[in-house]
Amino acid sequence: MIKIGILGDIGSGKSYVAENFGYPVFNADYEVAKLYKKDKKIFNKLKKILPQHIHSFPIEKKEILNSILANKNNLKKIIKIVHLAIRKNMNIFLKKHNKSKIVILDIPLLLENKINNKKDVLVFVDSKKSEILKRLKNRELFNQKLLKKFKSIQLSSGYKKRKSQFIIRNNFKKKSVKDGIKKILKEII
Repeated sequence: MIKIGILGDIGSGKSYVAENFGYPVFNADYEVAKLYKKDKKIFNKLKKILPQHIHSFPIEKKEILNSILANKNNLKKIIKIVHLAIRKNMNIFLKKHNKSKIVILDIPLLLENKINNKKDVLVFVDSKKSEILKRLKNRELFNQKLLKKFKSIQLSSGYKKRKSQFIIRNNFKKKSVKDGIKKILKEII
């Protein structure tokens, strides 16, 4: 099984690129949202460490974001709890798809949390900063301070780009992404 890790800036279109490979995708953001909605254990753990912010189950994204805005250390606390569950879910996903030739890992903190291994293929999604910002501003609950806090726990784009075997230029048009994916698949299969 070839594991392809998708890297890039927040808002660069990593999930879009991941979905267009046409292979099973493990989307960590989707998995986190599922945990917040359905996992009572995660709720209890987060409520215990952030009682002034986490009040109701299912956990509302706004409560999480407000706790991060209140204190940068809260982001690290949340990651510590959520990361273990995400890693477990990823392992279940990998077992479920062990017969697949390729799987795609769409995990924002892939390198930071040392989730990848040396054999994994890393693909960096390169997008113009101005386009990224325009897209992020259209997101519900967009907040510049939150963006800075998330970026502060991530490795630099330059580092991620250097670590990647492939770069897909995402100009937010289907053709550029499809062409980039085609070239990558041709080379690795």
